[in-house]
Amino acid sequence: MLPPAVMQKAQKEFIDWQGLGVSVMEISHRSSDFLELTAKCEASLRRLMNISDEFEVLFMHGGGRGQFSAVPLNLHLADKPAVYCENGVWSKGATQEAEKFTAVTSINVRNDEQQNGQFSIKPATSWELPADASYIHYCPNETVDGIEIFDVPSHPSAPIVADMSSTILSREIDVNQFDVIYAGAQKNIGPSGLAIVIIRKTLLEREGLEKPGILDYALEAKQGSMYNTPPTFAWYLAAEVFEWLEANGGVKAMEEQNIAKAELLYNFIDNSDFYNNKVAKHCRSRMNVPFWLNDESFNDQFIKQSKEAGLLALEGHRIVGGMRASIYNAMPLAGVQALVDFMDKFAKENS
Repeated sequence: MLPPAVMQKAQKEFIDWQGLGVSVMEISHRSSDFLELTAKCEASLRRLMNISDEFEVLFMHGGGRGQFSAVPLNLHLADKPAVYCENGVWSKGATQEAEKFTAVTSINVRNDEQQNGQFSIKPATSWELPADASYIHYCPNETVDGIEIFDVPSHPSAPIVADMSSTILSREIDVNQFDVIYAGAQKNIGPSGLAIVIIRKTLLEREGLEKPGILDYALEAKQGSMYNTPPTFAWYLAAEVFEWLEANGGVKAMEEQNIAKAELLYNFIDNSDFYNNKVAKHCRSRMNVPFWLNDESFNDQFIKQSKEAGLLALEGHRIVGGMRASIYNAMPLAGVQALVDFMDKFAKENS
């Protein structure tokens, strides 16, 4: 979900941006008007996340999967493995992509044994990270599995790389604890097609491997993220979302709202005999809440009736089944309350 106010403004400006008589998609990406937009966008993101001048901010093509390739291509060091911490579908996908380019050591950070029918994540301080590594990669929020990691791993020498596609701007973080943060835009930033990379400038000096220019962090930094024509409309909408975030209390306010939304839904599920959640409380995602009906013969009926009630996209990922509610920043508390009310009604009618 995107903020309705942003969508309404984009609709209004679609064919006449800033009184120019044309769409933002129709002007040159190197024009003074668009360059002013990009500078404003970056400054806004830096304020929202308190990003210091030690970091470069890149606006790139390819979404999160593009960065699955870009990270090993840019950060590879000879004779040092890339370390991938796996806790779900997307972290494993990043591992598989990196293996095409460099030596990889993968580490399972999930507890193998379930407790009370729920799985959990090991504390980051207990992750067995090798002493020598090109970098350490992990995914703080797994959308498919409904897992979120709230502590940050550390390493005495290797850079920490985080795939924050589905958690960026949802809660306050200390950017200085990381060396690379990347995020596909299509969760809390804007439409798909854009990826944001926040990288410590010293890492731009790494030679890495031979790589296409479109995935070269140092080249993109030198070219102002315009080595190739950027996804201009996605960049424009990202700028509008950042402005909306700043006008609505910033990341701190979003975090407070996201906690309230997640607690409302999880508390209902935990107190229900009709539904269940399979993730331990300390690592439950605030963004993606998977849940299952105890009697899954009602699944199709649940989906049908939820759509009729105006509740969309509740089907769980095909890999894990069940249901999944994605409650990103723009989803209001009232939307989660509407879901809880429907779930309660459905359970009573089918118990």
